[in-house]
Amino acid sequence: MSSAREMRLRIKSVKNLSQVTRALQTVSASKVRKSMQAMQATSAYTEKAMQVLVHLAKQPGHQMLHPLLAERTTIQNTLCILITSDRGLAGSYNVNVVRNTLNYFEGFQSPVFYVAVGRKGRDMLVRRRKKVVADFSQIPTSPRFSDVSAIGWLAVDEFLDKNYDQVFVAYTQFENMLTQIPIVRRILPLFIEQDEEKNIYSRNDQIKKSNGVYSYEPGQAEILDQIVPRFTALQIYQSILVAQASENAARMMAMQNATENASELISILQLEYNKARQQSITNEMLDIAGGAEALAQAKH
Repeated sequence: MSSAREMRLRIKSVKNLSQVTRALQTVSASKVRKSMQAMQATSAYTEKAMQVLVHLAKQPGHQMLHPLLAERTTIQNTLCILITSDRGLAGSYNVNVVRNTLNYFEGFQSPVFYVAVGRKGRDMLVRRRKKVVADFSQIPTSPRFSDVSAIGWLAVDEFLDKNYDQVFVAYTQFENMLTQIPIVRRILPLFIEQDEEKNIYSRNDQIKKSNGVYSYEPGQAEILDQIVPRFTALQIYQSILVAQASENAARMMAMQNATENASELISILQLEYNKARQQSITNEMLDIAGGAEALAQAKH
């Protein structure tokens, strides 16, 4: 059994760690709210841009209106933008999104290249000998669009230059504080799901569905040249915001669990310390009693 002094030092060390984990838990909770507020701030623009794209997607030959809408018959190379964190202490957050992404592309027909957003994902991909063509680390918390727009423009330019025939984004979808789901989603060529329009209108009851004819000024091509590339970059931006919310939620729960475990460990150590202290007192009393007995026998 450890000495009382050693137990005292361990208890003090665990208490200091619990203070750090409790502080990280509070900071992470604040960052989750900031990330969600930043994501909601871009939702109005995203929904309006998607409405225009949905309307254009209904028209025959809409894939000919812009290269970013055109499906390619042959897929030679695939690009995946993998969003992870720069820091750890977030439980299995980074491991889950990397594992889900690699499983998704396992046995893919075309070579897959990666753009790593976050140091943890980059390191995991490099250790697994994956092809990392770009690295974006140290993304600020709740970034502005200008802070991460280069990632979106990189994807758009590489797709237009035909270096890659499709582009995916892999990130962790924020459901709530307890649930974060890693997903992989294709963003280029831009794909409008059949029920996308229904989802848009259901998210905003103030928008009334209309079958009227739209008039585009100066023209459809000019509008698409502005909307489609920017909408692609905006999808990546929103994915980063959602991933950051998921990261901070995962870190908050991990730190909460660590704080609770520290409290339990302190209780166990305190009990061991009391036992060690009691044993020490008992031994001292036995030594005193033995000494007194030896003196009494010496006098006789």
